[in-house]
Amino acid sequence: MSDIDHGGPAPAAPDRDEHGFKKVLGRLDAIALGFGAMIGFGWVILTGDWLAEAGTMGAVLALLTGGLIMAVVGLVYGELVAAMPYAGGEHNYLMRGMGARWAFLGSWAITGGYITIVAFEAVAVPRTIQYIFPGLSQVPLWTVAGFEVHLTWALVGALSAVVITGINIRGVKHASVAQIFVILFLLIVGLLMIFGAFARGSATNMEPFFATGSTGFFLVLVTVPFLFVGFDVIPQVSEEMHLPAKQLGGTIITSVLMAAAWYVMVVLTTSSVMSVADLAGADIAVADAMGAAFDSTLVANLLIAGGLAGILTSWNSLLMGASRLLWALGNSRMVPAWFGRMHPKYGTPSNALLFVGAISFVAPFFGAQMLGWLVDSGSPSIVIAYALVSVVFVLLRRREPEMDRPFRIGGRGRGGLVIGVLSVVLCLGLISLYLPGMPAFLSGPAWTIFGLWWLLGLVFLVRIPRGIRPGADAEHRLVAEVERRRG
Repeated sequence: MSDIDHGGPAPAAPDRDEHGFKKVLGRLDAIALGFGAMIGFGWVILTGDWLAEAGTMGAVLALLTGGLIMAVVGLVYGELVAAMPYAGGEHNYLMRGMGARWAFLGSWAITGGYITIVAFEAVAVPRTIQYIFPGLSQVPLWTVAGFEVHLTWALVGALSAVVITGINIRGVKHASVAQIFVILFLLIVGLLMIFGAFARGSATNMEPFFATGSTGFFLVLVTVPFLFVGFDVIPQVSEEMHLPAKQLGGTIITSVLMAAAWYVMVVLTTSSVMSVADLAGADIAVADAMGAAFDSTLVANLLIAGGLAGILTSWNSLLMGASRLLWALGNSRMVPAWFGRMHPKYGTPSNALLFVGAISFVAPFFGAQMLGWLVDSGSPSIVIAYALVSVVFVLLRRREPEMDRPFRIGGRGRGGLVIGVLSVVLCLGLISLYLPGMPAFLSGPAWTIFGLWWLLGLVFLVRIPRGIRPGADAEHRLVAEVERRRG
C-alpha cells in the first residue's frame, strides 16, 4: 500500500500515512503489543493441565518446541513486514505474492483467530474476577452446556468490551500506553512468582518430570497456536509505527522469545511450589500455588490480578490486529467497504473496531464453556494463515529476489529459502495435529464456530473477481475491477 508499490498519491504528512493512520508507535510499543498479545489468560488456567498431562519437563520441552516453531515463523514475518510495512500484514504479503483470493483466505483465517481470542478474553474477565469475588454471579439468565449464566457475571465481560473498544477507537497511542503499564504490572507478578519458587519451591514437587510420554507432549504442543498468536499483531499496526523498517523484524523475534521465557517460567515456578497431586485439586493452579508459597490469600489474588492483566494486554493487542485486518479487507473491497472507514478525528478503523467489539460484548452471555470452544475453533485458522504466509515468503524470495528487504534473513543465498521452507513444514505439522484421530481434533461446538466463520468467508470469497493476478499493484487492480462492475 505504499506510493511506490501501489501508484498512490504523494506521501502524507510525517505523522500520518496516506490512509490516515497516525505514526505514533515506537519500538517499546511494538514489543509491548507483541508480547502482551501472547501473554493472555492461558497461562493461568492451563498450567495445571499441562503439568498433569506432560509433567514438568515434558511441558517445558513442549513449550520450548512451540517457541522455536513460532520463532521460525516470526523470522518469516520479520522479513515480510520490513519489506511491506502496511496495515493488514498478511493481506499485503499474500496479495503481492499469490493474488486476491489467496490474500482473502489468509486474511480471513488470521482474522477469525484474532476474533475468537478477543471473545475468549471477554469471557475470561468475569471467570477471573469471580475467583476474587465468589459472589459475582447474581440474577440467573439461562444455562449453556451445563453452565448457568448470570446477568452480573456476563455484564462484567460485556462492559469490559465497551471500555477496551472505546480506548482503541480513541487512538492506538492511548491503547499502547495502557498496554505498557499493564505489562509492567504483569512483570512484577512474574518476579513475585520467581521469588516464591526460590523461597518455598522444591525439586521434589516437580516430579514426575515426564508424564504420559509423547501423548502429554503433544497435548501441550497443540496449544501453541493459541498461546503464541499475537507476534503477528506487529505487522497489522506497522503503518502506525514511527520506526525504521529494519527494526520491525527484530521486534517480532524479541516478543516471541519473551513469551516463550514467560511460559517456561510459569511452569517451573508453579510445579516447584505444589505437587502435581495438589495442583490437580486446585481451582486455578497458578494462583493456588503462589498462595501456598506465601501462605497468603492476598498473594493468590494478586496472581489472579496478573492473569487479568494478561487478559487485557492480549485483548487490547488482538483487537488492534483484527480491526486492521478487517480494515484492509474493506479497503480492498473483499468485504463491505464499511469496514474500511477511518475515524475522521482519531485516525482509527472505528467501524471494524465496533464490529469486533460487538462480538466480544455478546460472548460472555454464552457462559464459561465458551472458553474451550473459542480456543479450539480459532487455533486451526491461525496455523492456516501462518502456513500461507510461509508459502508466500518462499514464492517472493524466488520470484522477486531483488525486492527491497531491509530485514533479510539468511542473507542473499539459500539460507532464507531454507528458513522459509522449514516454516512451511512446521506449520503443516501443526495443522496435522487437528486432523481426525489426532490430539487437537475439534469438539462439536468448536467445529460449529469454525465452520460458521468459514461459511461466511465463502460468501465473500465467491464475490472476489477472478483473474486478479499477484503483483505490487494487485490491490489497485482489484479495487478498480470491483468499482467497474458496480458501475
